[in-house]
Amino acid sequence: MVPRAATFALPLVLLTLPGVAWADGPLSTPADIAWVAISAALVFFMQAGFALLEGGTSRAKNSVNVIMKNYADLCVGALAFWAVGFAVMFGTNPSGWIGTTGFFYDPDTGADAMFFVFQAMFAATAATIVSGAVAERMRFFPYALASVVVTGFIYAVFGSWVWGSWIEGQGWLAQLGFIDFAGSTVVHSVGAWCALAGVLVLGPRLGRYGRAGDVRAIPGHNLPMVALGGFILWLGWFGFNGGSTLAASEDVGGVLLNTHLAGAAGWVGATLMQRLLKAPVLMSHSVNGAIAGLVAITAGCASMNTGFAVLTGLIGGMIMVLGSRLLDAWQIDDVVGAVPVHGFAGVWGTIATGLFYADDLFNPERVVIQAVGAFSAFLWAFPVAWVLFYALKKIVGLRADTLHEQRGLDYTEHAEIGYPEFQKELTHGGQR
Repeated sequence: MVPRAATFALPLVLLTLPGVAWADGPLSTPADIAWVAISAALVFFMQAGFALLEGGTSRAKNSVNVIMKNYADLCVGALAFWAVGFAVMFGTNPSGWIGTTGFFYDPDTGADAMFFVFQAMFAATAATIVSGAVAERMRFFPYALASVVVTGFIYAVFGSWVWGSWIEGQGWLAQLGFIDFAGSTVVHSVGAWCALAGVLVLGPRLGRYGRAGDVRAIPGHNLPMVALGGFILWLGWFGFNGGSTLAASEDVGGVLLNTHLAGAAGWVGATLMQRLLKAPVLMSHSVNGAIAGLVAITAGCASMNTGFAVLTGLIGGMIMVLGSRLLDAWQIDDVVGAVPVHGFAGVWGTIATGLFYADDLFNPERVVIQAVGAFSAFLWAFPVAWVLFYALKKIVGLRADTLHEQRGLDYTEHAEIGYPEFQKELTHGGQR
């Protein structure tokens, strides 16, 4: 059995801001700092996983564009989080709604700096969930602008409600007792609701859905890349969840065990659901099922017994398959399945954290609090992101021109192509 979440007490309470000294606890020893440094590197490596998965799921003519958007999330997102987002999320928060100190963050100690680096990787992960969903038809520079707002504001504000400064003030969801250990809601659902807003404003890719409501598959160009991306994301999750202990302690073992088993169960759940629906067992769906299992366990990996962690992952994988079908029924074109993987599975995992809380199973009060947190994430992130994407659409233009979408955004947006030996016609398209 893993320790109860109360054992960890979300060590973010000991966060140092300028002028505030660290108490004894997480990141108070060189071993703690080393463990979080390794974890931050693993979470950074998840960007490579996203790049491979999203690039492989897209058509060859858009692979460069998708990967460029992953770079934008990491780079402009890191700067936005440093300048604004970290203060909004972890600054002094007497109102319970938003942090107010620490802009253009300048750490006092190495422990402070390490905590910032770790959190900056989380912010980049939330933003990069959007890139795969809007792939193949969203222009690059409006996307980069959106990434700045997602990391610096949308993600940071919700994060302040859950993980914000407990030195002075406390986020209102934290005050209620909401539990999200490593971010099923804070990172994954918030990113997914931003992605949903983006795809709704953009509309589906050309030819994705017929006028009669028929769904037309647009296969990705490199499924081995998708599989490799899935493995890399799974590896990164050990840093994502394990590093959230902020301490090199034996508690990490239980967190990593639950994380790994839930990912495995998510793959099984997605594969079984495809069989139950009498559908082909798609590798891409099964890989997404594993990721959905990992998303689902992220909130409760420190507070569930192992068997319930497996059940949480299993159901997360099943929900992902059903959610993908639901989006197609509504003609919502999410290229990589970001909304069912990170949104629907994230909501399930957040609720499951209340249902399966160790030594306090099926407590209705706890479940209601978890539901309030999950619902609040949608009510905050989705409408704000929708306004953001709609404003970008009206001010600078959001969607690529039809001809550009047909030729592919690699060449029209970046004057490069991912596979020049096989795409020579793209560089001469439209010429006689």
